[in-house]
Amino acid sequence: MNPDTRSPGGDMPAAPSPGADNAPKPAGHDDQQSAAANVIRSQIDSLYGGNPVAAPAAQPTEAVNPYQRTHNPHPAPQADQWKEYHSAWQNYYQKYYENYYTAQQAQQTQPAAHAPSHYFSQTTDAEETAEELSNDQALYDLRQKLLGRVQERAKKIRRSRHFIPIAAALAVVLIFVFLQYNRVFIASVAAYVSPGSIDPQNIVVDPNSDVEVTSDPRLIIPKINVDVPVMYDVGADYDSQMKAMENGVAHFAIPGANSHPGEIGNTAIAGHSSNDLFDQGNYKFIFAQLEKLAPGDSIYANYKGKRYTYVVTRTEVVRPTEINKLIYPTDKPMLTLITCTPLGTAIDRLLVTAEQVSPDPAQAQAAPAGSGQGEDQGSIPGNSPTFFERLFGLGSN
Repeated sequence: MNPDTRSPGGDMPAAPSPGADNAPKPAGHDDQQSAAANVIRSQIDSLYGGNPVAAPAAQPTEAVNPYQRTHNPHPAPQADQWKEYHSAWQNYYQKYYENYYTAQQAQQTQPAAHAPSHYFSQTTDAEETAEELSNDQALYDLRQKLLGRVQERAKKIRRSRHFIPIAAALAVVLIFVFLQYNRVFIASVAAYVSPGSIDPQNIVVDPNSDVEVTSDPRLIIPKINVDVPVMYDVGADYDSQMKAMENGVAHFAIPGANSHPGEIGNTAIAGHSSNDLFDQGNYKFIFAQLEKLAPGDSIYANYKGKRYTYVVTRTEVVRPTEINKLIYPTDKPMLTLITCTPLGTAIDRLLVTAEQVSPDPAQAQAAPAGSGQGEDQGSIPGNSPTFFERLFGLGSN
């Protein structure tokens, strides 16, 4: 056994004590650690306190707390430093927006050119406002362009060779419609707004009184403001009736209904409710309100200087061919007024029948044989032919 490994007494070598380092520490190890820590502290103090870095020096080997703050507090910024800080940011934003709007102007003048991408890397309030203004301006420009195009097209259409023929065709259609249906429009107005021409002194207060009147034959209907001349014994044919109605209302005398006022039998009198505007005469709408008469209303007929009073008993709408409605047996003086209905057409006939109440109907005489006799007609007279009926030769209803 090697004597170096034994103890001086020749025993076994002594075991190392628990916790002891396996390798021996070099001399001055703790001093080196302390010096390095001091160097780091001095550098930190130089950064935060403005003190120059001191050369490491030997320090006494005393316990130092590594967490103890040894640097000085950072000094507060001065007013000049704040001004420089704000000036720097103002210069930055000024150059930023100057470059941005320069790029936008370049895009408007040169659409192919593009601004550098770094100008649009961040969206700001100013950019959003500029974008909204740009959108509004674009919409306004679009509306103006569309309006300009519409106006330009309208001018072209008005100048087009097709516009004049179309306008002429529309004008012709309107003229045809007016010529065909003018009686409908005018009769409707005349039925409700035309003033009456009746003289108040002709209104009879006592229907049983015997009143002397002029020899001019007239028909008076106070309720609808009618005071019109009557053409007696003019013939029952269509042409004679139309000619007589130009000057008033016409006596429509046919076999079985050919009496005159004050004579036993039926006295039929026809008048226009609506006739063509271009026809002759001033009485084309004289019976426009005849449909307003009702049982109990009074009608007066002046004939040969005497006034005869009638009271309405019934109203009836018949076809133009139902001429037999005018012929019926009676022992009283009767009066029947005839006109076309509905207003503005000649589709049907309105018959207003009235019975004489004054003078005393019991004293009435029968109509002389053959007086006022007319030929037997196939239909009740009506309005004149319409424009298309005349154009195509269809005649009258």
